[in-house]
Amino acid sequence: MNRIVIVSNRVGPLTDTGRAGGLAVALVDVLRERGGLWFGWSGEVSEQGTYGALKFTEEGTVSTATIDVAQVDYDEFYAGFANRALWPTLHYRLDLTDFDRRLEEGYRRVNERFAARLVPLLRPDDIIWVQDYHFFLLGEMLRAAGVKNPIGFFLHIPFPVPEVLTALPNHKKIVHAMLSYDLIGFQTTNHLAAFERYLFEEVGGSREDDGAIAAMDRRVHAAAFPIGIDAEAFSKFPESKEGGENLALVRAELDDRKQIVGVDRIDYSKGLPERFTAFERLLELYPEHKGEVSLLQIAPPSRSEVRAYSQIQRLLEGLSGRINGRFSDLDWTPIHFITRSFPRRSLAGIYRGSAVGLVTPLRDGMNLVAKEYIAAQDPENPGVLVLSRFAGAAEEMSEAVIVNPYSIDEMAEALRTAIQMPLEERKERFEILNDKVMTNTATTWAHAFLDRLLEIHEPPEDIERQAF
Repeated sequence: MNRIVIVSNRVGPLTDTGRAGGLAVALVDVLRERGGLWFGWSGEVSEQGTYGALKFTEEGTVSTATIDVAQVDYDEFYAGFANRALWPTLHYRLDLTDFDRRLEEGYRRVNERFAARLVPLLRPDDIIWVQDYHFFLLGEMLRAAGVKNPIGFFLHIPFPVPEVLTALPNHKKIVHAMLSYDLIGFQTTNHLAAFERYLFEEVGGSREDDGAIAAMDRRVHAAAFPIGIDAEAFSKFPESKEGGENLALVRAELDDRKQIVGVDRIDYSKGLPERFTAFERLLELYPEHKGEVSLLQIAPPSRSEVRAYSQIQRLLEGLSGRINGRFSDLDWTPIHFITRSFPRRSLAGIYRGSAVGLVTPLRDGMNLVAKEYIAAQDPENPGVLVLSRFAGAAEEMSEAVIVNPYSIDEMAEALRTAIQMPLEERKERFEILNDKVMTNTATTWAHAFLDRLLEIHEPPEDIERQAF
């Protein structure tokens, strides 16, 4: 088989994948199956940065190669353009964007440097698979360096409609660079449709007979590949040592009460203030739930150097404190707000012990928490998933209780519906959702994308090699 070369901002562990995220597990599995290389940032900031020595690890047929970045690269590329311009724009938050040419130049520079360090590691028969919004430009840089291999790209977060994307300065340059990839994958058909609308409406693209889109003197294939989780393994985590211990703790703490659980990074796209407010509204409208239902929100901080993230953490701390002060009793606290992460096995036990899984982002690429919550449930007594219509997972998981996260009253009513749902209906919904989660796994996602990439790849004609 062709070797797989995966490029992502952060490189997951090759071992102890029980502590890694679902995406990392999927990528490790496909690397082990085919043999391959995982290339990306080391997570370290150093004086030499991208000019420093490569750091290698190896396990069987799989290896990782990572490089540091310099402080200026971290500030302009990662904390800068990626997370202050691209992330908010792609999540429809133009009010939070920072359109700074210096940051955009840093983003381009780091993409060029990653390409320059990757090229010497490549073999002629490698399949290159680039992950996420950090590397929109990388395919173009690799082609400029003479790389003719199949190169695919997968976007893990939303792709916005043209009316939003066109607010991004130099949006045409970014999309033009994306067209250097052979295949671009999106989480949902809505995200795919937004991308195609841009090509057709903004740059006069046209559909070709083989399904590709020709635009700006390039052609690209694009499709939706909804990502899954390592479902079979995750379904066993509640019986693991860590999962069992957490499940026992939850049950002992709750006794005959019910728990709603949310697990998200602290991020303005996750709808956490709206979630807290909806739980407060539930207690206002239905006071019989006081003392009977609590909300556990696990929300480790992220990107604290970006101002918008530190602001939302302070907002959440204030909201939870106010709501607890208003409704708490001697033996009951409405909201438990925990700002640290848990291993996936431990989370599985918490999921199973929770009557409701609350996944209500304002905008999300997929949201694998929704799928993990379902996989962790006891089939004989499953919980209920309450899911935002703006999460990518809603396209597949319509049997969840679907809500508009912008409507506080609608979310409060959905929580009441979930809390009171009869066992028979819970089992019926769970069985359909669980079948989907078990069928469309992380492995089937990876295979579907890579098989399609090999199917459509046409080696480009002679490329004029450019030096970086």
